[in-house]
Amino acid sequence: MIVFYADHHVVDLPPGHRFPMAKYAALRHRLMDEGVLRADELHASGAIERRALLRVHTPDYVDAFLDGRLNRAEQRNLGLPWSRALVGRTLASAFGTLAAARAALSFGAAGNLAGGTHHAFAGHGEGFCVFNDLAVAARTLLDEGAVGRVLVVDLDVHHGNGTAAIFADEPRVWCLDVHGANNYPFTKPPADLDVPLPDGTTDAPYLQALRPALETALEQSQPDLIFYQAGVDPLASDKLGRLSLSFAGLQARDRMVLELAHHHQIPIALTLGGGYARPITDSIQAHVQTYKLLKTLY
Repeated sequence: MIVFYADHHVVDLPPGHRFPMAKYAALRHRLMDEGVLRADELHASGAIERRALLRVHTPDYVDAFLDGRLNRAEQRNLGLPWSRALVGRTLASAFGTLAAARAALSFGAAGNLAGGTHHAFAGHGEGFCVFNDLAVAARTLLDEGAVGRVLVVDLDVHHGNGTAAIFADEPRVWCLDVHGANNYPFTKPPADLDVPLPDGTTDAPYLQALRPALETALEQSQPDLIFYQAGVDPLASDKLGRLSLSFAGLQARDRMVLELAHHHQIPIALTLGGGYARPITDSIQAHVQTYKLLKTLY
């Protein structure tokens, strides 16, 4: 069985806001309609507890967000206007990644149909990311002794600056980050292995750079669990991506990661990550093919 978690919160954004919230519900319906996920494989997320967030984030920041005390500059940096619905969705997203990680340890693979909020730092959020669900889940499992070492494979086109900063001094977490060199964020704290790629990178050079990076990451980290930030914004039609991968290239990327984890029998937990294509149906299709591939392996 493969377990996936999804939340059902609706976040109302101002007209013209560029964050594609509709992607999440559309993806969930598509996965169910096409039979990629069965009803018994999809679970509604709960809400992450405050104490779990405090394993990674500062109390001042956590409480300011939960209580609606972020100022205009902080909300502008976050890229999302505060609302109670946003709080609910954020807590559900973080819960889903932790729950998926626990399920992966039991079943070999699991995922969250949200999450991958890798731009959130300990004391602030940015780039559509409030709390760092990857970091919260990894730190929780490490603190509980459920795992001893964790590998984060971040293949979103944008560098996971928050994750890299949070785990800069944590030897039990190893971060591989393959991203667009000239894309957001413009200040990139070093991951354990960064692979910056030039604008317009296509399938072949991308995959040629990825394979040795994955092999190095696996050898160096010796993980008990892999978090795969499987953002699909390297797709050529992504309006924020600046790389030029095809659907086939993204599928080959996913296959490389998933087969490596499967071959070495390392549990893997997937998070959704970015996807801002025009049309947005391109991003949804790219996400769907990730999960179809996962189902062929597990």
